[in-house]
Amino acid sequence: MRDMTEGSIPKHLIRLAAPIAAGMLFQTLYYLVDLYFVSRLGETAIAGVSTAGNLQFVVVALTQVLGVGTMTLIAHAVGRRDQGDANLVFNQSLALAAICGVATLLGGYLLIDPYMHALGADAATVAAGSAYLRWFVPGMALQFALVSMGSALRGTGIQAPTMVIQIIVVVLNAILSPILIIGWGTGHPLGVVGAAVATSFSIAVGVVLLTFYFRQLEKYVGFHRHMLRPRLSVWWRMLRIGLPPGGEFALMFVYMGVIYWVIRDFGASAQAGFGIGSRVMQSIFLPAMAVAFAVAPVAGQNVGAGHGDRVKKTFGSAVLIGSSLMLFLSLLCHIRPELLLRPFSTDPDVLAVGSQFLVIISWNFVASGVIFTCSGMFQALGNTVPSLMSSASRIASFAIPAIWLSSRPGFELRHLWYLSVATVLLQMTISLLLVRRELRKRLSGDAPAPAVPPMVPVAVTAPVEPTSEP
Repeated sequence: MRDMTEGSIPKHLIRLAAPIAAGMLFQTLYYLVDLYFVSRLGETAIAGVSTAGNLQFVVVALTQVLGVGTMTLIAHAVGRRDQGDANLVFNQSLALAAICGVATLLGGYLLIDPYMHALGADAATVAAGSAYLRWFVPGMALQFALVSMGSALRGTGIQAPTMVIQIIVVVLNAILSPILIIGWGTGHPLGVVGAAVATSFSIAVGVVLLTFYFRQLEKYVGFHRHMLRPRLSVWWRMLRIGLPPGGEFALMFVYMGVIYWVIRDFGASAQAGFGIGSRVMQSIFLPAMAVAFAVAPVAGQNVGAGHGDRVKKTFGSAVLIGSSLMLFLSLLCHIRPELLLRPFSTDPDVLAVGSQFLVIISWNFVASGVIFTCSGMFQALGNTVPSLMSSASRIASFAIPAIWLSSRPGFELRHLWYLSVATVLLQMTISLLLVRRELRKRLSGDAPAPAVPPMVPVAVTAPVEPTSEP
């Protein structure tokens, strides 16, 4: 456990953001490695995997519910020096992770065919995406366990173990991808199925490694069988904080779904170009997202400790750091966007769509960084509803105009990208106003830490299983 209620705030942010960024980079490499080798199979395979990958936003939405609730409550508990509550939240998070994993397996297999038929540009794209998802669903189900354990560590101010395990997992995925996708060394290529198998198997290895870390090395929070029994009061505490961020990612699924639906008439090359461009964009966002992820535990611990001035300083420092990083990356996209795309495709039509997307969409990089930081602050404050309101405003201002524009004569893809830029600027403005309101409301006069619903005290002094329920 690292105490972040004292010391330099920028140092805490950078110290925590660095391993988060590295871990997120390697996490993103899952998709980029798969995309690199899948691109060797042609634009139909790229379009199929990219369209199928959008379903990941549903799982990310659910893992956000779990992860944000777990991280925030544990960070608050650490700030209050309440190790018992931190352990209770962690174990209840694991129980929810198991339930969500089973639900993802069942629901995922039921949704594959209707989802791909709704968004696929043609029959070949539908077939490729469906084949990929049948083997990727288990990997999505296992992500709940990874998020639960990783969020618990982040709440205590520890990120390095998660980063190391993510690196191992991605390296394993990178080794397996060429073997399974295009048959290096085996002579038996599995195509898009190989990409899904490589990713799902690698995630399973990550779950095993992180479980080993908790059992052997982690001292502040750990597995306690008597705390795994469902406790609805704790679930409600997690869900109250986690549901709005989960709703945000569900809205992102809607946003991406609208784009894929609107551009499907432009053919597989358009879907492939957007798919590659959006994956590259997600990678570019990693530095700012890492800073935003660091905001939540740093500010969260200080919320728990009642240090309102440090909470405000955390937000200001994070906005400055994140905006500077995003400004540099936006310039890179303006200068040579094709350099970022060529590793994944040499098709001129695909490159044209992807390059145009990156050049236009890079105008909102700085605004996106500010939005990420605002979301992290809402998590730290324990009220994530404003963040959901901000995201909902963007969907409302984007989806309806996008559908209307697509029906107009002379509609072009660039019109969609410019609309996206405008709606992100609107969302940034709304987020800043809401953060200002929340800081004024919750931290005026350095208000004490948020109250915790009554519960049975749980003392955790040693990793020894008690013989009865507390």
